[in-house]
Amino acid sequence: MSDTGLQVFDRTLHTTNIWLGDIMEDNLVSRQTAWHALGAVLRCLRDRLPLPLAVHLGTQLPLLIRGSYYERWQPSDQPDKVRTREEFLQQIDDELAKTNQETDTADTTRVVFATVAKHIDPGQVEKIKEALPKEIQALW
Repeated sequence: MSDTGLQVFDRTLHTTNIWLGDIMEDNLVSRQTAWHALGAVLRCLRDRLPLPLAVHLGTQLPLLIRGSYYERWQPSDQPDKVRTREEFLQQIDDELAKTNQETDTADTTRVVFATVAKHIDPGQVEKIKEALPKEIQALW
């Protein structure tokens, strides 16, 4: 018997928990902070990517994570003109300020990127990295 009664929901909950577990293990944060970090980093990344690449990345995310990824999205504003590592990290830090746990934004971003890279197509990861400025690529 499934937990939710729908296999698609059970599968996405299971997969999301695996991703969160990877972030928690590598970054020593709570599950709640891992969830906020995953969403913050993915949304900042999404906003920096060209529209077709951002959409393709979204298709590779588990259903539950995909919902967070597309939250507050304004495709007409893409891609964001953030060029520097500091600007990129500041956007993530602004979102993470809502959590009660102190985190190093650069380390958290690296952990989320590593988690994404572990779970999606390697070719897609390379396309994403190539679309980013060199300073932001270095976080991968």
